[in-house]
Amino acid sequence: MAVTLRFSAADLRRCRFAVSPVLETLSAVRLLSPREGVGPHRRWFDALDTRELDLRPIAALQPRRGYTPDFLSPPPTGPHARFEDELAAVAASDHARVRAEVRRALADTPGAAESATGRLLLGDPARVLRTLVATVRQAWEVLVEPVWPQVRGLLDADVGFQTRRLAEGGLDRLFAELHPLLRWNNGVLTREYGDDEHRDMRGEGLALVPSAFKWDQVVVIVDRPWQPTVIYPARGLGTLWQPLSTDRHAALGRLIGRTRAALLLDLDEPASTTTLAHRHALAAGTVSGHLSVLRDAGFVTGQRHRHEIRYRRTPLGEAALR
Repeated sequence: MAVTLRFSAADLRRCRFAVSPVLETLSAVRLLSPREGVGPHRRWFDALDTRELDLRPIAALQPRRGYTPDFLSPPPTGPHARFEDELAAVAASDHARVRAEVRRALADTPGAAESATGRLLLGDPARVLRTLVATVRQAWEVLVEPVWPQVRGLLDADVGFQTRRLAEGGLDRLFAELHPLLRWNNGVLTREYGDDEHRDMRGEGLALVPSAFKWDQVVVIVDRPWQPTVIYPARGLGTLWQPLSTDRHAALGRLIGRTRAALLLDLDEPASTTTLAHRHALAAGTVSGHLSVLRDAGFVTGQRHRHEIRYRRTPLGEAALR
């Protein structure tokens, strides 16, 4: 199973980068679900106070696997998008479209349409839209806006780095290390695993959107009104919430080295060498060397998963962090 995009000659010249504050907000909301892993965002997650925040209308429209309404996240226009502008585009959504896309999203979660939140979302689309706009704004103000300077800095750094790679070596160089799930061969971009979709592009070009909060997956969008789009985890994600948050973690950094401490901290969820290299903006060989030391010391262990080795903390590694 894979998603493939076949580029024409015109598409090769029309690749651009974009950033979306609303997309980051929706992705942050998704991380609050107990079904999701927070991965490198554990320190951000632990610092949240969401007691006054009711995110059920948005959460109901983001199934674990399935369709999320397109009107909730307008296609990003460029690398300097503003939250207020994107939210205004959401508020201007056609009411018939709102009704149809809400129904489609709820259908992907068994029982969602019959729940109290589902019945609310299936009501008058004008009122539903006002509710969703207000909820997205609240989510932004509590979850993302306080840390947006850090997040935006990470996304801007990724766009700058990837733009230089594109200028230096074209799409061959760009896609070689953009993300481990992406493969580029003879004008075809492939995202491994997941849905089975194929698209021959006809000059629309490709939008590349780095994300901080969509940390564990690559999303390929082919449905209009979006331009063909790839949303991918931003480079250096593992450094986002540094410095180490406690004196004990800082001491661990002095003991085993800051990079090894950061890698050990990042293994709340099992991860491969290439994934860790991408998150921490390090060479894969450098990460491999550090993981070998941590493994030999008994702090991590590796387990084969399909074609890669995924590392996780051992009980000794957990005790070191505690």
